Amino acid sequence: MGVLDGKAAIVTGSARGIGRATAELLTEHGARVLINDLDADAAEEAAGEIQGETAVFGGDLTKPGVPDELVQKAVDEFGQLDIIVNNAGYTWDGTLHKMTDEQFQAMLDIHTIVPFRVVRAAAPHLREPAKKERDEGKEVFRKIVNVTSISGTMGNAGQANYSAAKAGVTGLTKTMAKEWGQFKINVNAVAFGFVETRLTQAKEEGGSIEREGEQIQLGIPEQMRQMARMMIPVGRPATPEEAAGGIFFLCSPWSNFVHGQIINVTGGQFTGMYT
Repeated sequence: MGVLDGKAAIVTGSARGIGRATAELLTEHGARVLINDLDADAAEEAAGEIQGETAVFGGDLTKPGVPDELVQKAVDEFGQLDIIVNNAGYTWDGTLHKMTDEQFQAMLDIHTIVPFRVVRAAAPHLREPAKKERDEGKEVFRKIVNVTSISGTMGNAGQANYSAAKAGVTGLTKTMAKEWGQFKINVNAVAFGFVETRLTQAKEEGGSIEREGEQIQLGIPEQMRQMARMMIPVGRPATPEEAAGGIFFLCSPWSNFVHGQIINVTGGQFTGMYT
């Protein structure tokens, strides 16, 4: 028996990194999971490798209407929706005085607007069953977990766009918690520090993501990577699996009375111990 048996989940950006580790952990504990990625082939490959029941949705969630299609795919495949993990995202760093409008808006689009559109599309599938359960005297908890960053709570040089977008996730999370708590929909966020993913790999390794035909370089300079390690009392970055553990807790029954919170998962990183 898994603690998430009978539950259906969406994890955005789940073909790689933290999203992939989260999807694996949710399925391991019994949930059925919709795997999503901008790259449909990568999503299909991940779904094929994950043990457990999965479905796949590939598409650009920043395009109008696509978040609605994502939610409908989950409902069509699983017949219900219990958990949403808004994880999809990337970085497009630069100093503020050189940053373009497009560069700033791109971070708002993926990190703040996409989660808003996803949960708005999911609202009928979360709220309506909850209303019936309430009328019947039943208490069933559903979960929304938004992924933010200590860049959003503390700021980070070179990430004015990303920091602003992730700060917006905090406001969205806390407002949803106030509106939807009555329906036993727990809404929380996880603020990550330094996690070893393609977003934090050494920039010298040359990783990139394609956006509308443009290659956006990912990663951070190796010198900054080493400095970041010095600010983590645990002494190293998190693995994607360790990061997923924080998300899993907020998806589990053990978090039923955790609501409207931003949970730091940072290894005690000095820039992320306070919000």
